[in-house]
Amino acid sequence: MSNSLKEIAEQLKASSKKVQLIYAFNGTGKTRLSREFKELISPKVTDGEENQKSKVLYYNAFTEDLFYWDNDLEEDSERKLIIRPNAYTQSALIKHGQEQNAIANFQRYTNPKLTPKFNPEFSEVTFSFERGNDVSEPNIKISKGEESNFIWSIFYSLLEQIIDSQNEQLNKGVASEFEHLEYIFIDDPVSSLDENHLMQLAVDLASLIKSSQSSLKFIVSTHDVTFYNCLHNELKSKSCFLLERIDDDSVSLVEKNGDSNSSFFYHLDLKRQLESAIKAGEVQRHHFAHIRSLYEKTASFLGYPQWSKLLPGDSEENKTAYFNRIIQFSSHDALPGVRPSNLRPEEKQIVRYLLDYLVDNYNYWQQEPQNEG
Repeated sequence: MSNSLKEIAEQLKASSKKVQLIYAFNGTGKTRLSREFKELISPKVTDGEENQKSKVLYYNAFTEDLFYWDNDLEEDSERKLIIRPNAYTQSALIKHGQEQNAIANFQRYTNPKLTPKFNPEFSEVTFSFERGNDVSEPNIKISKGEESNFIWSIFYSLLEQIIDSQNEQLNKGVASEFEHLEYIFIDDPVSSLDENHLMQLAVDLASLIKSSQSSLKFIVSTHDVTFYNCLHNELKSKSCFLLERIDDDSVSLVEKNGDSNSSFFYHLDLKRQLESAIKAGEVQRHHFAHIRSLYEKTASFLGYPQWSKLLPGDSEENKTAYFNRIIQFSSHDALPGVRPSNLRPEEKQIVRYLLDYLVDNYNYWQQEPQNEG
């Protein structure tokens, strides 16, 4: 059954579960769903007032947009990460003094020697690499993945403060400034973490969620298989879903039951969606992202260093041609409404061919045709 993102948001709101865990392939609409949910819960609250009055606090790609680099292009020496004025960092860093906790969380998932330093107004951050002696590498620009982890670490520190405050209100009758808060929506807090740190982040988040004694509810969405499975195993009382894209305007939220393996074969769901679209003649641009994910997951399972090694072709040139076509159609567009979703017949045929090639050559089980009569 297909629904709008608003209808999916209403379904999530109607649930009585403490935690709702959602897996979705890239391009499905997770980030837009988190915004739709926020508008449903607190439709009239402006961003500037969000942490004080809104009933929902969310982390998604828009959170990361609050930070941007000044790379000091003239001197190339004073590189700094600028923080746009916003209620979220003001609450975490200025009002509640979470600076050191944020730094400690960041170093835990990256490198203990990679050191952020906030300016007094908490409007910018510089980074240095401290080697534990007199040698220091100042004013470095960190990677995009490290930047995402830094932003998440600030949010995580604020979340710790919120849960502690609500627990204290419940146990000691102490007023909490976060008593209005009812929902936490977290969309993909993972970026470029190695598997060990990724699992640690999932365990930490699950532990924090389980420590919440109030009626606060959590919705966590992700495209990362390891992160999903780790959260699934750590969080006992939850509802689990697969968010599927039906077409450009509709999605479906399919509940998954059982353990993380029996209830959620993510690669088989990808394969099923592709087969369904091919059979119905409804292959669209986003199915290139599906075929890419299926190749990536198969390559990872089989131990290939690069998923492009699985592509058809008797030469690197032929493989590269297919690789470039997949990248062209599966990459996120800066202006998604500009490029049409419909494909030419020969482009649809590429999706069919790439799926058939993967199934035929890498031991995917295929149902044998049934004899009739």
